[in-house]
Amino acid sequence: MIDDLVRQLDLEEKVSLLSGQDLWSLPAIPRIGLRSLVMSDGPIGVRGTGWAPDDPSIALPSPTALAAAWDVDLAERAGRLLGQESRRKGVHVLLGPTVNLHRTPLGGRHFECYSEDPLLTAEVAVGFVRGVQAHGVATTVKHLVGNDFETDRMEVDVRIGERALRELYLAPFERVVQAGGWGVMSAYNGVNGSPMASNKRLQDDILKGEWGFDGVVVSDWRAARSTVGSALGGLDIAMPNLENPWGAALIDAVRTGLVPEKLIDEKVRRVLLLASRVGALGDIPDKSEMSLDGDAIAHEVAARSFVLVRNENLTLPLNPAMLSKVAVIGALAEDARVLGGGSAQVAPPHTISPLDGLRRALSGVSFATGADPRPFLPAGHGEQWSDIRMTIGGRTFGLDRTAVRWIGSLPGGLDLDSVDGLRLEATLTPDVSGDHTLAISGFGTFTLAVGERLLYDGTLHPPGAGRAELLLSPREERFTVSLEAGEPVKVVLDQSITQGAAHSVATTLGYRPPSPDADGMIEEAVALAAGSDVAVVVVGTTEQVESEGFDRTSLALPGRQDELVARVAAANPRTIVVVNAGSPVLMPWADDVAAIVLTWFPGQEAGAALADVLLGVVEPGGRLPTTWPRNEEDCPVLAIEPHDGVVEYSEGIFIGYRGWLRSGVAPLYAFGHGLGYTSWNYDAILVTAESATVTLTNTGTRPGREVVQLYIGPSPVDPDRPERWLAGFANVSAQPGETLTVHIPLPPRTFETWTDTGWQRIPGTYRVIAAHALDDPRQEGTVTLL
Repeated sequence: MIDDLVRQLDLEEKVSLLSGQDLWSLPAIPRIGLRSLVMSDGPIGVRGTGWAPDDPSIALPSPTALAAAWDVDLAERAGRLLGQESRRKGVHVLLGPTVNLHRTPLGGRHFECYSEDPLLTAEVAVGFVRGVQAHGVATTVKHLVGNDFETDRMEVDVRIGERALRELYLAPFERVVQAGGWGVMSAYNGVNGSPMASNKRLQDDILKGEWGFDGVVVSDWRAARSTVGSALGGLDIAMPNLENPWGAALIDAVRTGLVPEKLIDEKVRRVLLLASRVGALGDIPDKSEMSLDGDAIAHEVAARSFVLVRNENLTLPLNPAMLSKVAVIGALAEDARVLGGGSAQVAPPHTISPLDGLRRALSGVSFATGADPRPFLPAGHGEQWSDIRMTIGGRTFGLDRTAVRWIGSLPGGLDLDSVDGLRLEATLTPDVSGDHTLAISGFGTFTLAVGERLLYDGTLHPPGAGRAELLLSPREERFTVSLEAGEPVKVVLDQSITQGAAHSVATTLGYRPPSPDADGMIEEAVALAAGSDVAVVVVGTTEQVESEGFDRTSLALPGRQDELVARVAAANPRTIVVVNAGSPVLMPWADDVAAIVLTWFPGQEAGAALADVLLGVVEPGGRLPTTWPRNEEDCPVLAIEPHDGVVEYSEGIFIGYRGWLRSGVAPLYAFGHGLGYTSWNYDAILVTAESATVTLTNTGTRPGREVVQLYIGPSPVDPDRPERWLAGFANVSAQPGETLTVHIPLPPRTFETWTDTGWQRIPGTYRVIAAHALDDPRQEGTVTLL
């Protein structure tokens, strides 16, 4: 059927199917029954083709959080939810999951990737892909390959040795292809001398030839920059329409013989096969069942992802009956960072902050900011703000906060050329009198008025800055205005937009009420903690520290958050620290606090899930998917420094815990670490060359969940191989006193390494270790391969 359809198309029609017609879609050809294929960003939620205030998107926890649950079935449920969301929003292709590795904790997009380990990454990705595609929605596993950092990502050439490429960086892509993934996204960067969008060896020879991939390879947005090179290099779809090298140029290349038309036909076959799989070709498919509760799944993933890394004297779970005064401290407790920056952003239907979650669950909760790491003021929201709305193109939309952001289609389906500005307006009724601070952050020309006072009339757009840079790194201007408590005042922000440029908008009207200075805020928090039964301090990163588009320069928490924790812990021995960051941060106070919970970027249900975990309604289910260092200098790979446009992966296969084991330095918290609210005894292990069988018992007093981690390593240690590596895992739960037996397969690749002649099984004796974490072995056996 597909070959017949290809023969009905002329060259212009064929080429049109290989390029974006706009930011997010491919064109339709009605005469062959082909509807437009629509794509959307979607690592943690389905944004759709644009931001729609009347159609919000479920916001799940970050991918690193999903990996921290170490649960393939949970990943599949998350995928099924986003497949359902895709169908609801008319999306055929979800741009995810991201399976680049945590090579260095400084990677700016670390939060959007799963793990430092290729097997854990691969298995979580397979579950996610299986769930999304169950709804007839394609996934595009990304970014093939070596896009493990953001610095100079459009131009840098990543030099990766063949063994590391095969054993680490390509392994998750290979596993997803084997599991039936329908799409792959090629990266911005080059690999071993060739830009990925034109990398024939990786995209054509290995992906399509060696692995037998029958899906589509789509470029990252504006990654395709060569007409002939990308056409011959295995790329099938170049996105978006902006700065696209195909179209008329590709037609000319075919007609002049630079690109064979049969190659175009093959690309079109793949596009039509994709259209057939997702229901965009031929008869319109029946609608998918829409039965999944998005809020419930977001809550479950969050609670299951939280990692309890420290719990001295069984501080957690808290007993509400023993608490009369609870101090909640930290700017991020009130304004939680629930998702990462860049293409991972969506607008959720609601966000439950840690402060909100704890106030709903407990009485006697008091709040102090303590320290504020945010370089930009947060959007106005909450009880002081009312009647928040945006007017654009003659239409008005109600909002829950004074911020708007979109890439692509305009809200309400407005025509791009009909928009020359927008208005954000709201009523502010202050709780206290004094000097209040308002701010504009974004890019463009603005006026800001408070009542009858004009506070700003100017442009936030530094010379030479492109729109992509501004979208990821907007500018801010602040203003002080004196307001009286209880007296409502109208706040109006107008933004002028060049005609045709409204496809990218990121504007926030920020607000801060009168508050003490930085020293005063810390003193206020310390006093509150000293008079409370327990202190919960929420710390973390900001969008200006951790986001797509740039890498981190330090693992230290921004601002004075470390000082805040140290001072609060000195004032109250029952200090619980909640770390709201998508990737590792330094915790110099770790040995001085009672408990530490890592919540990653926890999604829309953040505070509700946190309250459940702290109060023991549910057990923190997470285990670390990546190593957390005590000091930056201990990391086996840290710096991201291109030299002459090149980054050398000179460490080879020794990244993550593989590198930590080789160095002999103990991290703060090892790969796989995580505590629960019960205890487990590993009773026995039985090992063969094909599997390991582990028996374990819940020896605690409450139901619990355990992640059985299986590590394998040669005996004696081979200096050319890791000391041990993750070979499999199982997620189990049991009642108190219950004994379980789990069976973990050991596929042939477990004992193989990449050599000059391909994959080779290495004979010898291997230790097979059942562990609670990499540094917490519980049972061990051996197996000998002849």
